[in-house]
Amino acid sequence: MNELSTLANRLAEKGKESGNGFPFEVNPIPGEVEVLQIVIEDREELPIFISVSEEQILCMSYLFKQDEIKSGKENEINKAMLIANISMPLSAFSLIDDQYVIYGSLSVNSSLDDITHEIEILSDNILESIEAMREYLN
Repeated sequence: MNELSTLANRLAEKGKESGNGFPFEVNPIPGEVEVLQIVIEDREELPIFISVSEEQILCMSYLFKQDEIKSGKENEINKAMLIANISMPLSAFSLIDDQYVIYGSLSVNSSLDDITHEIEILSDNILESIEAMREYLN
């Protein structure tokens, strides 16, 4: 599944399925690197971004910026996130510039069901991560 527009169309249909229980919209974002923005119903403020390379499908969401961490709590939050990495299914934390992110990756040969499952799990992990890190945030 290496064609982003094909993936966008297939995901858009999957996101509209009423029986899914996890409705979402797919918004293509053109640019040097094409990206899909996945907006999940009732979680609009925490979209998931999907990009596709020759090797992988990357699903990522921005959690918070470094300046949102309480003064003096940077080391503590970093340690808490490293510890949480192991117990978080299909997701991991990273830092991109000044933003903490949560991400998951899949094979470019993943099925649509696998990709949808990753979106669902990542969305749940986003909420759980923000709640778990709340004590370190302003």
